[in-house]
Amino acid sequence: MSTLGERLGSGEKRHQILDDACRVLDEEVADKSGLGGLAVKAAYAVVKGIKPGFIRQAVDHLLDEFLDIMSVFADEAAQKNVKPGALILDNRAKVANALLAVTDRRAQKAESGVVRKSYDKLRPSAQKHVEAATPRLAQLLDKHTAPN
Repeated sequence: MSTLGERLGSGEKRHQILDDACRVLDEEVADKSGLGGLAVKAAYAVVKGIKPGFIRQAVDHLLDEFLDIMSVFADEAAQKNVKPGALILDNRAKVANALLAVTDRRAQKAESGVVRKSYDKLRPSAQKHVEAATPRLAQLLDKHTAPN
């Protein structure tokens, strides 16, 4: 059985995943409300303003590690004969922790002080935001892993 990285990590599939992942990110940020939502939106605007295409580039740099993580869940879903998205929804905290471990490592290495500062400011609330994003993440994964 091939990994998600092997199936989705290159060529046109990668471009489609990147398009969808950036759309999901934009939608998640747009849906935030309250004071915490304002902070998320402000930080996202700052990071987007670093240079055109910065968000897509950042997602692209994270994608291989994210696909490795999601492959574990997709494999488990296949063993249980359920859609990967269903397993993700049932394991929101575990998925969020795994994805945030990747971003934590990457944020520590970020060359941009603006990126590091924005990340550090939002990190304490990141778990709840990533868990809240799992329905869209589950849909994205199901869309791209469905048999053609």
